[in-house]
Amino acid sequence: MKKSVFFGALTVAGVAAGAAAAGTLDDVKARGTLNCGVTTGLVGFAAPDANGEWEGFDVAFCRAVAAAVLGDPKAVEFVPTTGKTRFTALASGEVDLLARNTTWTFSRDVDLKFDFIGVNYYDGQGFMIPKSLGVSSAKELDGATVCIQTGTTTELNLADFFRKNNISYEPVPIETNAEGQAQYLAGACDAYTTDASGLAATRASFENPADHVVLPEIVSKEPLGPLVRHGDNEWGDVVRWTLNALIAAEEMGVTSANIGDLSASAGDNPEVNRLLGTEGSLGEMLGLSADWAKSAIMAGGNYGEVFEKNIGENTPIGLSRGLNAQWTDGGLLYSPPFR
Repeated sequence: MKKSVFFGALTVAGVAAGAAAAGTLDDVKARGTLNCGVTTGLVGFAAPDANGEWEGFDVAFCRAVAAAVLGDPKAVEFVPTTGKTRFTALASGEVDLLARNTTWTFSRDVDLKFDFIGVNYYDGQGFMIPKSLGVSSAKELDGATVCIQTGTTTELNLADFFRKNNISYEPVPIETNAEGQAQYLAGACDAYTTDASGLAATRASFENPADHVVLPEIVSKEPLGPLVRHGDNEWGDVVRWTLNALIAAEEMGVTSANIGDLSASAGDNPEVNRLLGTEGSLGEMLGLSADWAKSAIMAGGNYGEVFEKNIGENTPIGLSRGLNAQWTDGGLLYSPPFR
């Protein structure tokens, strides 16, 4: 009996090792398409437009990875996932990459066997209420009904916040942001809680956004970032350094407007040259073409361009850079060197 149990454990380990050894990078190249897991719909981050074309901050990252690997930012199959289904979709191989407002936590990294490849948005959980409720602080929500997505960190954060402040609440479980929005607007809950960026995106889609208020409290740290499966380091490197390329490009002044000129020939900045592949062999180290980063940046611009186009202050979402500014501007964005 012991022998068969041991053999069974070896078999499971062997299957897992075999899956990792197969290599997602090779799979994506052979398929010619990147399968990218996104949210079921959050305006500004990931949602189909009137023509069914996906667009948004997270969508732009999927397209950058597709451009880096396949040379085509449109070679992406977007797979909508909920808070409950997203991890199964990644673990099972249904998606190659998850890029959907997912918080980097200890248990998700370690226990669920995923690798977060970086942070593309530093966020925190907040609360939105109808202005007519007359509440100015989340600490005044004693006894409130609260709409909350299941399978998310917001569930635990909500419980922690109310417990710390010795107040009570009644959760109204929802599966998707669209369901939460409908329930909230129908009055099924007094408040809606999720990441502050998600609240801003949801509020912007309302017919009368001014009738709703995002309360001042930020009750958690929510470092959001793309993630891949454990044990596939080659693919993890590709996704990680694609994000770093977008961040570094902004810091170094490489934009969608000037990248053609900068990559036409080696210039005076060695790191820009290495980033764009006009010198060095960084692309070869990743198993990609020399101009992989150039392709990624051209897909939608550098990090700052992607931010401003999709969720920035001049969009209906209206988010300021805040913690998501470059480290040189007092934010937390910082890419390791390209050398």
